[in-house]
Amino acid sequence: MVPRHFIGSVPDLPCWRPVKALRPSMSAAWWQWVASTDSLTARIMAAGGERPFRVQLLRQGVGLPQPHEAQALGLAARRYAWLREVALCVDETPWVVARSVAPLEALRGQRLERLGERSLGSWLFSQPDLVRGPLYATRHAPGFVYPCDKRVSSQWGRRSVFQHAGLSLLVQEYFLSTMADDLALPSR
Repeated sequence: MVPRHFIGSVPDLPCWRPVKALRPSMSAAWWQWVASTDSLTARIMAAGGERPFRVQLLRQGVGLPQPHEAQALGLAARRYAWLREVALCVDETPWVVARSVAPLEALRGQRLERLGERSLGSWLFSQPDLVRGPLYATRHAPGFVYPCDKRVSSQWGRRSVFQHAGLSLLVQEYFLSTMADDLALPSR
């Protein structure tokens, strides 16, 4: 059994900056991953080639979002939300960990709780009225727990708010060192 832990130390409010502001400190190889606005699931599957892709559901349910998440969604403090944490794996190795947050009152009829180990991206990018907000990025580690080897670290994180049929959904994705190693990506 792999232990659950945090990736590094996590401040209460990670430093999220517009992705373009971090461009000078990001290699061209990472820029193509962090600044892309297409489906991350599709990109990972393509990069993984013939190796199997899988979404590992880590946690899903109702809980309190972190203060920076509530702020990004315009939620009042201490307001419960739907939370979903997953690992996007290639050949059973996590390449990305992701956390999605949505206000409870906006979930009616969306049936996101039924996704299971299906990619949220596959659902999102099939919505014809989908609008994606600006991308923000960070070098901070994710502020949630997931099962992984202690030698794995977060390289870059990104997030944006998606809008669909009255639903606001914050999606945060953290690219892991395992992905960087498999794809021979630079450290920055």
